[in-house]
Amino acid sequence: MSHATSLPIVVWFRDDLRVSDHPALTAAAATTAPVIAVYDLDEESPGLRPLGGAARWWLAGSLRALARDLRARGVILVLRRGPAARVIPDLVAETGAVEIVWNRRHDPAAAAVDEAVADALTARGIGVATFQASLLTEPDQLRTKAGGPFGVFTPFWRALLARPAPRAPLPAPTAMQGFDGVGSERLEDWRLEPTVPDWAAGLRAEWTPGETGAQDRLARFLDAGLAGYATLRDRPDRTNTSRLSPHLRFGEISPFQVWDAAMLARDTRRGGATAADIDKFLSELAWREFSYHLLAHTPDLATRNYQARFDAFPWRSDPDGLRAWQRGRTGYPIVDAGMRELWTTGWMHNRVRMVVASFLAKHLLIDWREGERWFWDTLVDADPANNAASWQWVAGSGADAAPYFRIFNPVLQGEKFDPDGAYVKQWLPALRGLPAKLVHRPFEATPDELRRAGVALGDTYPRPLVDHRAARERALAALAETRTS
Repeated sequence: MSHATSLPIVVWFRDDLRVSDHPALTAAAATTAPVIAVYDLDEESPGLRPLGGAARWWLAGSLRALARDLRARGVILVLRRGPAARVIPDLVAETGAVEIVWNRRHDPAAAAVDEAVADALTARGIGVATFQASLLTEPDQLRTKAGGPFGVFTPFWRALLARPAPRAPLPAPTAMQGFDGVGSERLEDWRLEPTVPDWAAGLRAEWTPGETGAQDRLARFLDAGLAGYATLRDRPDRTNTSRLSPHLRFGEISPFQVWDAAMLARDTRRGGATAADIDKFLSELAWREFSYHLLAHTPDLATRNYQARFDAFPWRSDPDGLRAWQRGRTGYPIVDAGMRELWTTGWMHNRVRMVVASFLAKHLLIDWREGERWFWDTLVDADPANNAASWQWVAGSGADAAPYFRIFNPVLQGEKFDPDGAYVKQWLPALRGLPAKLVHRPFEATPDELRRAGVALGDTYPRPLVDHRAARERALAALAETRTS
């Protein structure tokens, strides 16, 4: 890194839209060089997957927040759009920058883009420095005893715990020297947010994109949600999940910050959390690490079965069933509540994600990739590693997967994890008149019970698309067919 120059240094922001614990920004601020901060909307480079609609909405808010935080420190956020292999070298040439820094990405397609940019700049004599910031460990830092990548979470988690403790988070730079005269595109011209129709009202009501929103969300969770996490995290009717996933996905908070805050909460017993609560929370953070470990070694995780034997699985083409699932009209309340929560807020409770994914892949026998694509478009936390790995886990085709024959009963799942029906009634107003004993099985209510509750099956609420027992038997037969093919 240069330490005495009037020529600028470029900080390339990507999935790290924050100013604290940002090693690349910290390194640039430590020099006397003027700083150029840039974000490139790259939807053209080979292999990069364009963001879905909900994530595009989030990105717009996150960039506004980042621009404010940088401006408060004397730096303007420059926005550019186009393939990074062209845009970034052009910016360096335009500004006369002699160095560029960024935090590494671990999606193989994005990493390939970064390598191409680094090679092009290095060949022109431009200094390039990269840093670890988005994962606690680089994907190639953990190996099995045989020297290969992990395919099972538990030994991966043990190996992660055996490493030195994660580094302490870095403070945000207080002030930097900016660089004037660099042209920027207008965020509004990117049309990241919906206009007509404006479907984002529920997202705006639920979320505050940006680093401040991330830190506020973490603080609220540590104070009021972490206590009981080990046992209550599976309850969608409770507030014992962190909801940090979109903030982590866009790098508005780092895993180092989350880990450090959780360990401090352990020491101080913040909010009454136990060691078991914190251990379980950190293990969930480690699932994100594991998903990126898988993606780094399986670049086509979102499109190809991790277990090749599932290539012969007899998926069904069922456009009507897929549409009913997407709209939350399957006739199974816990599934429909989850899908409507997703459509309204861009997020879904993790336990419910497993139930709705299992329903699509096992009750309807619809290819898990259809669900992965729908989540990619509708989740604010749609992540190239977590989304694909989680769908494959539920479908049975992935690493460390739930066995395919483990088929969630949506009625029993609802009764176990939403025992009073509060979650279902929040998202399915048509069922609010039903007593708790019937809210997860309205199709078993008597005509008189339905009448008193104001429910008309097939009208105000749909009848089940499939019978659970028959669907389960069909799914097991499909699995048997796969094994013998």
